[in-house]
Amino acid sequence: MSSDLGRRVLTVPGYILSFVLLIGLAPLFLPVLIVTDLVRRTPLALTRAFLFAIHYFACEVVGIAVSAWLWVRHRGFGKYDPERWIAAHYRLQWWWADTLLSGACFLFGLRIEVEGDDVVPRAGGPVHLLVRHVSVGDTLLAAVYLSRRHGHRLRYVLKRELLWDPCLDIVGQRIPNCFVDRGGEDSEGEIARVRALAADLGPSDGVLIYPEGTRFTPQRRAAVLEKLRRPGREELLARAESLANVLPPRTGGTLALLDERPDVDVVVCMHVGFDGTMRLTDLVSGALVGTTVRVRFDRISADTIPRDEEGRTRWLFDLWSGVDRWVGEQEREIQESAA
Repeated sequence: MSSDLGRRVLTVPGYILSFVLLIGLAPLFLPVLIVTDLVRRTPLALTRAFLFAIHYFACEVVGIAVSAWLWVRHRGFGKYDPERWIAAHYRLQWWWADTLLSGACFLFGLRIEVEGDDVVPRAGGPVHLLVRHVSVGDTLLAAVYLSRRHGHRLRYVLKRELLWDPCLDIVGQRIPNCFVDRGGEDSEGEIARVRALAADLGPSDGVLIYPEGTRFTPQRRAAVLEKLRRPGREELLARAESLANVLPPRTGGTLALLDERPDVDVVVCMHVGFDGTMRLTDLVSGALVGTTVRVRFDRISADTIPRDEEGRTRWLFDLWSGVDRWVGEQEREIQESAA
């Protein structure tokens, strides 16, 4: 049995059963959760989290069902057309991301303010998209505001653990994506797989990567800095210590994309608002309720990016320093407006 099949034998029935159980238990659980929220004087945090769990598993079940129908239609009994096969799965991916985010906005009262999402279609051409990473929520932003809104087809660099989500597993492996093993020993092989994503980019394509490699937390920042406290890494340590709101970028994957397609512009996606939702416990605490999420996309011309490795490394750190400053400014502004 292949690893994919073995995993799906567990995840697909597990997700369907979870959805059925949540629906079945809702009449019993919802009154208890509402009373508990009223006693705790929270903004219905437990109730909202339970309803979002139902919403999430509903999206998964629909995604699994549609992906099965797409296989039957395009590979089972229909005439296989690679372009139509890929396009259908991109549309499913965009629906899944948009529905998840819309549900979160409705249930948690989120307000999302977006600036610059038209920088991709306005200038045209493929892009390398570099995204700040603090929460599972920010993984939906590009799919909704660049892909679903403007039709840009993004190829994702994602951690392999996400294959335990059946929709990401099934649909994500039918379209060009790269699920990397962050703890593996073959780092050169993983970077080569990332590089391959950029090899045949068309004018409406792009590669999305999280330069930090993992979600930002103060604890992870401290761990990264500790690893850099070694002889010969003083300059890198100093630059990393200057970053307060982001992790220092890992250069391997991003530089591989730039090396493969140096003619492609870079778009950076920075955001604030999801920072308080790094763990499941943050959802049930009410940290997300009523939050304003600010998102900004900026485009950097390929002509302005250095061609040598050392220059690109400095450029990437300078770029991420700018992201760090923007995040700090937005957070201060949000705090002042709430005071």
